[in-house]
Amino acid sequence: MLVGGDILPGPMPRETISCLLGLEIPVQFILGNGEVAVLEHMAGRVPSAVPEAYRPIIRWNAEQLSAEYERTIAAWPKTLSVEIVGLGDVLFCHATPRNENEIFTRLTPEDQLLPVFSGTRARLVICGHTHMQFDRMIGETRVANAGSVGMPFGEPGAYWLLLGRGIELRRTAYDLAKAADRIRATTYPQAEDFAARNVLKPPSEQQMLELFSRVALK
Repeated sequence: MLVGGDILPGPMPRETISCLLGLEIPVQFILGNGEVAVLEHMAGRVPSAVPEAYRPIIRWNAEQLSAEYERTIAAWPKTLSVEIVGLGDVLFCHATPRNENEIFTRLTPEDQLLPVFSGTRARLVICGHTHMQFDRMIGETRVANAGSVGMPFGEPGAYWLLLGRGIELRRTAYDLAKAADRIRATTYPQAEDFAARNVLKPPSEQQMLELFSRVALK
């Protein structure tokens, strides 16, 4: 199992990390822009890539984590190559191979993405960041987005990829109401909004595609 970043920030950071670290199967991690921002705050730096309105969330997450968690997260790489039977060498990154903050979607024109992936030797790249699944070609590189387990855009549920002889885009249903109640019971700064807008009724894919089109790679 590989977790593609953005465990942080969230309404239950300690519980989420402890759950993943406690699984009885091997788990590997890479950093997302969320973890990078929280680590920056814990190091006493202002996370410059985070808009001012979201910095209280970063601060709250940093306050929930001990130094032991900080050391654990800081050891995760930003990219990871894994040999998978049936697929060969697969490169995992959060946003793009060169940057954990860059935005592109299934609609971003291929010519804009060719320079980003041209130096990648792996024939398959798995990313996340925009929280919407896709499976597309960029030049000779196949790029798939795993979506998001905890903050999807589109239909509610947990989105993920199953990798083996091929690539399967998966979505798993769970008890949304129970999850929303657990979130509301935390001291997370935007608990009610997160429960309502990211768990029970996430923004539509079309809404997010329109939003990301304004800030996507040009």
